[in-house]
Amino acid sequence: MQSQHPLSRRSFLGAATAAGAAVLLPGQPSAAAPTPITVPPADYKIQKGRIRHSVMGWCFNPMPTEQLIEACHKMGMTAMEGIDKKFFPNLRERGMKVSLTGSHGFKNGPTSRANHAEVIAKLREGIDLAVEFGAPGVITFTGMREKGLSDEQMSANCVDAWKQVVGYAEQKGVNICLEHLNSRDGSHPMKGHPGYFGDHVDFCVELIKQVGSPRMKLLFDIYHVQIMDGDVTSRLKQHIDVIGHIHTAGVPG
Repeated sequence: MQSQHPLSRRSFLGAATAAGAAVLLPGQPSAAAPTPITVPPADYKIQKGRIRHSVMGWCFNPMPTEQLIEACHKMGMTAMEGIDKKFFPNLRERGMKVSLTGSHGFKNGPTSRANHAEVIAKLREGIDLAVEFGAPGVITFTGMREKGLSDEQMSANCVDAWKQVVGYAEQKGVNICLEHLNSRDGSHPMKGHPGYFGDHVDFCVELIKQVGSPRMKLLFDIYHVQIMDGDVTSRLKQHIDVIGHIHTAGVPG
């Protein structure tokens, strides 16, 4: 989102903690000397609010969650996700929303039938939490590849698990959002997830179509799409009908 004060992760923190971020000045070559540090003013406010923009909490660790919530509120952010559910009442007190609730995590997913009971229970719990706090969706994942299972078996297992819970999501008016993750980058635990099954966005869309519900959606993560598949803009247009949520982050950082 563009504004009078472009915000990177570090400059966002700067608004709350006096830390700064480097911003490339207009017309300055990228190979030039280090750029000046710019920090949004303490009274910075989102000006136009044309994008329903939320903040992913874990990206700002180790900043205390209460401090992050307060910073987001002061800037005019309307929603947050990726924070412990115990902080959801803090958001509601400030008139903010939960943009997406959590569920079963990305490791122990429905690729294995041994995980189905836990996956379904966690998704139902996430759906109930979404209803309680007005979130439009709950996140889900395929999980990691299971040794000894073919792609066809793992796909069928995933679809079967989601079919068992998507009816509940329909009743409650909540989207189940499947996030694809890149399996290429093993340099950091959150930069990539080697062994993740749903690592191509087009493949995840096919799984969603097999579930066959308007409440089964895609979480389109620009970072992971660019790393695995590229052609981000075209894919956004191609899959817009099934996209329920979008994550943004810079590549390769």
